Amino acid sequence: MSGLSVLFIGGTGIISSACTQRALDIGMDVFVLNRGTSKTRPAPDQCQLLVADIRDPEAMRAAVGDREFDVVADFRAFTPADVQSRLDLFRGRMGQYVFISSASAYQTPPGRLPVVESTPLRNPFWQYSRDKIACEDLLVKAYRDQGLPATIVRPSHTYDKTLLPFDGGWTVVDRMRRGAEVVVHGDGTSLWTLTHHTDFAHAFVGLLGHPAAIGDSFHITSDEWLTWN
Repeated sequence: MSGLSVLFIGGTGIISSACTQRALDIGMDVFVLNRGTSKTRPAPDQCQLLVADIRDPEAMRAAVGDREFDVVADFRAFTPADVQSRLDLFRGRMGQYVFISSASAYQTPPGRLPVVESTPLRNPFWQYSRDKIACEDLLVKAYRDQGLPATIVRPSHTYDKTLLPFDGGWTVVDRMRRGAEVVVHGDGTSLWTLTHHTDFAHAFVGLLGHPAAIGDSFHITSDEWLTWN
């Protein structure tokens, strides 16, 4: 929706940079809150940059001032304490809080495919995922008990021109250049999905300010299933 005031906490990462640009493209009034140090994906000139270290609540409070936002989209919350600090700062000053969770929070390994939004959340193998689940639990409780206008979004493996869609860093490129086999887990037949950040952004920005998104959760991925082979 054009004309919405949107604050992106982060706003210059792989996923959030495309969301920032998409929101600007459709006429939203965009604010970006981060340290202002990104050289890889600097904040667009059209947005309003608020500079603060999000790990410093007082610095965040000073940067935000008395502003109110239709939407606060939080790409930099990883623990319940992170989420609670945002709620303490923005409660009563935002129309919607959008929390970026992770598709890694889903039941691992999955009991059945495809994985959908109603798939249980349980990942005993990764603390990052368990922390994201705990964040979701906090928000769901706040929505049920207090009517917090929260929306949860779960991205999966997302990439852009600065990050090729594989893990392993330079070693993968080195093996390709040498003609060596690329190492994958298992037998290479497990299923995965890859999503370009601009595709993610189109779906994500459509949730901003949408009344039907309040109290709900969504995952945003490509609709193509791929094996690791």
